[in-house]
Amino acid sequence: MRFELYRDAGGEWRWRLRVQNGNVVADSGEGYVRREDCEHAIGLVKASTEAPTVDMTTQIA
Repeated sequence: MRFELYRDAGGEWRWRLRVQNGNVVADSGEGYVRREDCEHAIGLVKASTEAPTVDMTTQIA
């Protein structure tokens, strides 16, 4: 897997997470004016490995 940092057509910074077969499994969902903010977002995703998985099908709306 790798994180790819790039600029979109509007000039904003974005990231995507690409797996070995070339598929994108996650992306920033928003553009960032500053590269540093985009890199910070990547860091947050990397640090989220300890986040719990919640089965929302068992949650009451």
